[in-house]
Amino acid sequence: MMDHGSEGIAISPEAMMSGLSALGYLADEGLATAIFLAIRLGKPLLLEGAPGVGKTEAAKAVAKAMGCDLVRLQCYEGIDAAHALYEWNYQRQLLAIRQAGDADTDIYGDRFLIARPLLQVLQAPEQRVLLVDEIDRSDHEFEALLLEFLSDFQISIPERGTIRATARPLVVLTSNRTRELAEALRRRCVYHWIGYPDAQREAAIIMARAGDVARETALAVASAVQTIRSRPLAKPPGIAEAIEWANAATILEKGGSPWPEAFRRAIGVLIKDEEDVHFIEADMPRIIEVAMS
Repeated sequence: MMDHGSEGIAISPEAMMSGLSALGYLADEGLATAIFLAIRLGKPLLLEGAPGVGKTEAAKAVAKAMGCDLVRLQCYEGIDAAHALYEWNYQRQLLAIRQAGDADTDIYGDRFLIARPLLQVLQAPEQRVLLVDEIDRSDHEFEALLLEFLSDFQISIPERGTIRATARPLVVLTSNRTRELAEALRRRCVYHWIGYPDAQREAAIIMARAGDVARETALAVASAVQTIRSRPLAKPPGIAEAIEWANAATILEKGGSPWPEAFRRAIGVLIKDEEDVHFIEADMPRIIEVAMS
């Protein structure tokens, strides 16, 4: 685990890198430094990169390394305050009113309030890691709402007043860069771009995260995936798919399939687009042969 200072966090980027590695997440120097600075400076961390490079996994690993619970807000088109902040349970409120009859009843108590991720981190008695996943899938209005939340870590509920954070959360935002984020949001964050790892690092990641995969298999998978990603595919495979491919091929090989055939038969866990499969299918034997040589 990490070396910690008096504040309970890693005392250097190198300690952060070591701590994450102990948890099976192999961060490079740039990412470890960005995480370290985001924690030390109390700023949100914005991670951008292609799908499957490990942005979400980085947030999960940081939460584990810090000993914090992770609260995840998955963004999508049309997400609004009711899904991110809070909403009232109107059905329960109506039922309470009927049951009260002529008597007074407080329909704005805690039992009627549905706390969504942003409110959950404010109400948490201890620090949480807030993961705002795929912020680029939301619209500019939601981005503005999030920016306001990040400015003072409090929200106002008209019926309840202002709720402030008990413990300031570490916020990690991820983006696949399907659209440009507002400059105001970018300026507030510590930024890091996560690219695909080189073959040696990807092989190490496969070894760390896969089950019973031999080193030679991990090296072959990493080499083959590097070649496949260089082709003009609609959906290039991410690191998670590479790990799954190594595991699947290993299972097939233990079941009696020879290695080249095991890789070919397991292609459905690596490439998950019909046109991409047809595009790469003819080249797969050669790609696998070169990777295993």
